[in-house]
Formats: sequence, C-alpha cells, structure tokens
Amino acid sequence: MTRIVVTRAKEQSRELATLLEERGYDVEICPLIEVAPLGDEPIDVSGYDWVVVTSANGAAELRRRMVGRPRQVAAIGAATAAAFGGGVDLVPEIATQEGLLAELPRPAGRVLFAAAEGARQLIVDELGAAFLPLYRTRELRPARPPVGDLAVVASPSAARALSSIASGIPVVTIGPETTRAAAAAGLAVLAEAPTQDARGLVAAVELVAPS
Repeated sequence: MTRIVVTRAKEQSRELATLLEERGYDVEICPLIEVAPLGDEPIDVSGYDWVVVTSANGAAELRRRMVGRPRQVAAIGAATAAAFGGGVDLVPEIATQEGLLAELPRPAGRVLFAAAEGARQLIVDELGAAFLPLYRTRELRPARPPVGDLAVVASPSAARALSSIASGIPVVTIGPETTRAAAAAGLAVLAEAPTQDARGLVAAVELVAPS
C-alpha cells in the first residue's frame, strides 16, 4: 500500500488525510508547520478598492478580524476563496501573485495585501499596496522524520521544513509558488495540483502514485 505523508498544519490535515484514505492510501499526518496569528484587533477594510488574500490561512484570519467591506476582494486559489467564505470577486486562473496581477483591472486604486509575515512583496511593489501581516508560519521538526513513498506539501514553508529533515521523500505540491520553493530546497517534485485545494492535491497524488 502506498504511504502518503501529509505535512500541512495539524488543523488543516484532516480533510486531505480523509480523502486520501478513502482512495486506499496509507496516510501519515506529520505537521511540519504551525500557524500563529499576529493579533486580534479589528481590521477596517472599508476604505480599500481591493483586498488581496493569498492563502487559506490569511483569508480565514482576515475574515475573523475584518470589519466593514472593501469594494472588491481577490483571492489566489480556490481554497483561499473558500476560506474567505463568499464575496470574492476575482480568483485568477494562475494561482500566483503574477497571475493575479495579470488579471487585476487597472487602475486598481487603493489595495490592501493581507498575507503571512514574510510573504513575497510583488503585489506591494507593483501596485503600491498596503501590506498587512496577519500570521506567522513556524517550521516544525518532528521527533522522528516521516516515512513514506510520497509527501504532500501545501506551502513553501512546509517544503523547506521537509527538506531540512533530509527525508528524501519525493513530493506533490499545491501550486506554482510551492513548487518553486520545493525545487529550490532540493526536493523532487513529481506533480503539482491542478487546483489549489485538497481535491487538487489528491488528484496530483493519484497521478503519480496509484493506490
């Protein structure tokens, strides 16, 4: 039986693990990151023409703290849009900051870029957007390295964390930015999810590791 290592944060692992188990895979949940919010104070977004969120963690955290409504919301990836919970006006076909910039109408007006601490600043640089760090991602080191035939990585930080424990497990990734980070960290990327969500990750796994 093919053994799949799920490296997502603990609170985000169960859906993916269940989908994989339903398809006959042996699953090891081995969180390699944890997410720590950076505050609880309300965030007033009513003065912005666009609010941009780039991850499910950022979307959920912004929704938790948000007051008011921006004119429009853009989300990178279907899972990010779903985590925001409705009212998303733009989900670019290519799930990267570059893809979003290619589809965002101009002039964009006043833009808020809400993301992880240390996120890429392309949107800030290109649009003069305000940057709001919502959470910090911490890389974890398990007591023992995970053992499996394939690992699923859903963020650049998870890819770097997996590389740091020198497991040698090949990976599937959730999207282009994670693929780039995994390759830069020396991981063997076998497939990239066609959609940036749990079902897309399962499809990528099935492509390279039939159950």
